[in-house]
Amino acid sequence: MDLTLLSVLLPLVTVAWGQYGDYGYPYQQYHDYSDDGWVNLNRQGFSYQCPHGQVVVAVRSIFNKKEGSDRQWNYACMPTPQSLGEPSECWWEEINRAGMEWYQTCSNNGLVAGFQSRYFESVLDREWQFYCCRYSKRCPYSCWLTTEYPGHYGEEMDMISYNYDYYMRGATTTFSAVERDRQWKFIMCRMTDYDCEFANV
Repeated sequence: MDLTLLSVLLPLVTVAWGQYGDYGYPYQQYHDYSDDGWVNLNRQGFSYQCPHGQVVVAVRSIFNKKEGSDRQWNYACMPTPQSLGEPSECWWEEINRAGMEWYQTCSNNGLVAGFQSRYFESVLDREWQFYCCRYSKRCPYSCWLTTEYPGHYGEEMDMISYNYDYYMRGATTTFSAVERDRQWKFIMCRMTDYDCEFANV
C-alpha cells in the first residue's frame, strides 16, 4: 500500500472510530508512520518505542538485496483505550538471534510497544527484541496469528491491525537461508477488561 494513501486513509478511519469512544472502538488517535520514512538505514541497528501508553498497530518494511539483503522498517502506534489503563511496567524481552526461526510473545502478559534490532553481516540477517508493556493484571485471550508478512520473501511488507480490539503480543518468523529474508506472523490477542491472577498466559 502506498504510504501517502495510508497517511490519508488511516486518520479518516481513526476519526470515524473515535466517535464511539470506549465502546468497542478504543483507538481515538495514533502516532503515524514518520514523514521522513524509515527508522533505520540498511545494515544499521535501531531502537523504536511507541510513546507512553501506546502500542504498535502497524509495521512497514522494504527489502533491498543489494544492501546486504536487509530491510528498512517503520512502525505506527496508537493509544490503548482508557479501560485498559496505563502501563504498569515496560521492559525489553530476550534477544531473538539472527539466522534462526523463532516464536516469542511478550512475557508477563505484555503488549508490543516497540522493536529493537541489530544487523549481522556474517549471516545477512538481524537479531530482534520486543519492547513490551504490561497493563495492570490484564490477561490475553482469543489469540490468533496473522497471515504471513510479506506474502513472499523479498516483497514489501505492510501490516496494519484493522481489528481495533486486538493487540500485538509477539510474532513467529521463518528465515530463508537462500533469500536471506524473513516472513512474519504477528500474534494478536484481546485483553480482559478485568484483572486476572495468571502471571503469564
